[in-house]
Amino acid sequence: MVHPLPPQGARGGVSLIGVPTDIGAGTLGARMGPEALRVAGIHQAVAQFGVDVKDCGNLVGPANPWQAAVDGFRHLPEVVQWNRLLHAAVYRELTDGRLPMVLGGDHCLGIGSISAVARHCRERGRKLRVLWLDAHADFNTATLTPSGNIHGMPVACLCGEGPAELVGIGGHVPALNPRDLRQIGIRSVDAGEKRLVHDMGIEVFDMRYIDEMGMRHAMELALAMADPGTHLHVSLDVDFLDPDIAPGVGTTVRGGPTYREAQLCMEMIADTGLLASLDIVELNPALDVRNRTAELAVDLVESLFGKSTLMRKGAARA
Repeated sequence: MVHPLPPQGARGGVSLIGVPTDIGAGTLGARMGPEALRVAGIHQAVAQFGVDVKDCGNLVGPANPWQAAVDGFRHLPEVVQWNRLLHAAVYRELTDGRLPMVLGGDHCLGIGSISAVARHCRERGRKLRVLWLDAHADFNTATLTPSGNIHGMPVACLCGEGPAELVGIGGHVPALNPRDLRQIGIRSVDAGEKRLVHDMGIEVFDMRYIDEMGMRHAMELALAMADPGTHLHVSLDVDFLDPDIAPGVGTTVRGGPTYREAQLCMEMIADTGLLASLDIVELNPALDVRNRTAELAVDLVESLFGKSTLMRKGAARA
């Protein structure tokens, strides 16, 4: 059996960063996500691989005012503040040589997290590959979405489409080259989003593709050309998973990956040894059943760090 080794990016340690906010979401409850993941054993799940795990505690930001959208955006000042806080926290841990693991919180936080990762990679001349595991493309804009919920806009903001206060976090516009992004598991996209995603040249492996070609083939392509000089960031929105196995999210979409498809996805990422930063977002314990979704998320993290069902003989990573 292949001996599990932690990702190269975790050899300097893993830092858990709690971000208890649902500021960008349309349903309250994701603010409780960090504690649900801790209760489910996220610290112990990573530490079992011989990794130094530091829990940085929770960031402290503005409360959710629960107001209507203004000029197409709900809670823009508060979203900006949370993402600036997260950008600084993620960048600090990367600078210290650690793997930041963001415990969300809603997916608007991907703006702060990934802009920090991209900044780190630019400064060190490293290639970046972002795997966006999600039911949604998250490429809405103020004119496309009637709700104004910014958790539907982080990819657009990272690619330079959005309010200046969010687009400019990290000091580089766009924060992310769209061609460094791979979206996996997508199955809920409106027509306007689809056009923008195509125009940006983002590579998408939606559920139709996964149904036809299989998760293995999709992941092989999503990881193609990643090499030892690549920083691999995984942004896991829990609604990526089928709601039959992960009910604890506010934006469930039927027809997502099964348990084994999700595990294969994580195991193939682990096989690269390149994981260097991670977001776990949109977990909503208020909608969960006995913390089942949090426990599944922790189970998937174990697979990301090397747990595998592989029984064939093989060499461990160097």
